[in-house]
Amino acid sequence: MFDPASGGGPLVSAAADHQARAFGVVNTAFHVQRALRFVAGPLHHPLPHLLVRIGMHDRPHWGGGHYRLPNPGNGEATPIRPAGEVHLGRGRAFLAAPDRRRYFHAPAHNAAIIYHEVGHHLCRHTADFRLNQLRPAQRQTNTKIALDEGTADVMTAILLRTDDIYGWHRQHIPVWDQRRRKLDPRWTMAHFHGGRHQDPHADGTVWASACWSARQRVTASGAGPGRFDALLLRSMELAGDDDAATRATPALLGRRHFSRLLATMTHADPQLAPGVLAAMAAHGIRPGVSNSELRKRARAEPAKAVGA
Repeated sequence: MFDPASGGGPLVSAAADHQARAFGVVNTAFHVQRALRFVAGPLHHPLPHLLVRIGMHDRPHWGGGHYRLPNPGNGEATPIRPAGEVHLGRGRAFLAAPDRRRYFHAPAHNAAIIYHEVGHHLCRHTADFRLNQLRPAQRQTNTKIALDEGTADVMTAILLRTDDIYGWHRQHIPVWDQRRRKLDPRWTMAHFHGGRHQDPHADGTVWASACWSARQRVTASGAGPGRFDALLLRSMELAGDDDAATRATPALLGRRHFSRLLATMTHADPQLAPGVLAAMAAHGIRPGVSNSELRKRARAEPAKAVGA
């Protein structure tokens, strides 16, 4: 019922901008519901209700999105629901549409951003990498780790059916640059940095690429991509239900390890385990080893890396 109006923005008429905003609301609702229904199938239950706010924050040039949980340090003008919210910015800059016309980059028009943020909602209510379920409802942490960012990216790739998930709004970044976040087999643990001062999005690309390779291997075996998708989602829930996760700091640190989630993946569907393990190993990811040790091994033996 509404025209995308090339994203609207500051250079179009008020009527065209209204059409673009209305389209963004409908587009966001469609893709959020599609993602939530996709997740609910293999999990056999829905995720908690997700509120999405569009046009958040008064910063005029914020063109992205983020997933927010309640915390006094957020600086949010509106109270955040304990179950989590997605905030999409007003938009910034202009991109080239497929027909090369100018398109204002409104996040509500970008399915990749929408799916990625819903992916964080999945992580929070399944694997819960930051153990927010053990924190006071109004003092949860919004800090994301590589597993969180990478899982959100691979979910985006599954729903978009492409490994170049951000190829539209990151089209100016070459595919060989890790900032493009293309799920390319070249990204291995040799490209992993780690540490609180590193970008978890870039490190997450290693995990997302490995998952995408595993999905392709499962598909090549004849099992079908949907079976890998179900494996990944069920393993997320298994990781969150792990009774071994205590309130101690080592348990929280252990949740950062790619190997831990990989182990739950092998338990979620044992028949697919050999292929998944082989695909992950090609990216330098193996069970029972910390991220730092995996990085050390991958850099010591670069010739065995996929993208060497």
